[in-house]
Amino acid sequence: MATLAPLDLDLDRLTCAEAFGRARANADRTPRHTISEVAAASGLSAHTLRWYERIGLLDPVDRTYSGQRRYSDADLSRLAFLGRLRLTGMSVADMLRYVELVRSGEHTYDDRRELLVAHREEVRQRIADLHATLAVLDLKIEMYSRPTAVKEQSA
Repeated sequence: MATLAPLDLDLDRLTCAEAFGRARANADRTPRHTISEVAAASGLSAHTLRWYERIGLLDPVDRTYSGQRRYSDADLSRLAFLGRLRLTGMSVADMLRYVELVRSGEHTYDDRRELLVAHREEVRQRIADLHATLAVLDLKIEMYSRPTAVKEQSA
């Protein structure tokens, strides 16, 4: 476990919410955000954040001398990306595979791309399914907007 230097309280730095919202590849790795700040910014519970760390979606998070977790802007960038992947329906197992590939280095770019391309196709199919379902809903709504006589004849 790494021992940290005292936190540098530079007021010009981004807040936790700002850092989460401005996720970027070259984010600052200085540990500064508490688990409660990260939970509030990300919408994830503290329990989920600890679980992400335990299963390896996050690198081990730095801690203060008293053992409290301190997240960096880089941690927030990864969490923001993972959140996007979860919104697309990517499984935790596939997210973990992606993170493992990232940790393995640049020679895994092709594998990462293949994983993301395959997932994109799944997302596109779900979107097409949702569009078809939306069309059915629209038809039903239109049917129920007609006079009562038509409504009684339809299922």
